[in-house]
Amino acid sequence: MFSQDDLKRAVAKAAIEYVPVDSIVGVGTGSTANFFIDELAKIKHKIRAAVASSEASAKRLQGHGIEVLSLNDAGDIPVYVDGADEITRHLHMVKGGGGALTREKIVAASSKKFICVCDASKLVDVLGNFPLPIEVIPMARSYIAREVVKLGGRPKLREGFTTDNGNIILDVHDLQIMNPVELEAALNQLAGVVTNGLFARHGADVLLLGMPDGVKTMTA
Repeated sequence: MFSQDDLKRAVAKAAIEYVPVDSIVGVGTGSTANFFIDELAKIKHKIRAAVASSEASAKRLQGHGIEVLSLNDAGDIPVYVDGADEITRHLHMVKGGGGALTREKIVAASSKKFICVCDASKLVDVLGNFPLPIEVIPMARSYIAREVVKLGGRPKLREGFTTDNGNIILDVHDLQIMNPVELEAALNQLAGVVTNGLFARHGADVLLLGMPDGVKTMTA
């Protein structure tokens, strides 16, 4: 019987195949990304450096002796590897359970290819069962919450949490996200929203899905 960690480890190993030699690698945040970082350490002599989407990932990379560059110093990145909290067959995602959604979205946007690594439990038909995180400037919290209620969501402040950017997160429950591209754009138009956890306009390019019978590859 495969554990969830076994499946995460399998997709992390599979993602290494997408890392070009002598490249700067974009690295995400979270438990599956951590397995990828550990695999990346085994080929660190073949890569130049990494760009991390969070302070936590940067520390883990540095702990393995991998140089971490700022995105401003890295330029274009050939590949970004990260997990998702939910993903559809169209490779639209909800991300941000770990609170790093803004930096994840920036590094993903700066990368030529986004490889999403997930275990099979993350694949869904419709997004929204996992609460949608929104990073918000603190003074806009109540305003954004009221606007989200109008959209049918139930916002809840992530208590005791501050993002690496010094902001807060509203986790939005009870959404059935039938049109993720449209909702992503609508939320980002609200004054005070830094970004939201929908990765739909620019979803993943490749999904490596950990299944009990092996790693399944899906493309957009």
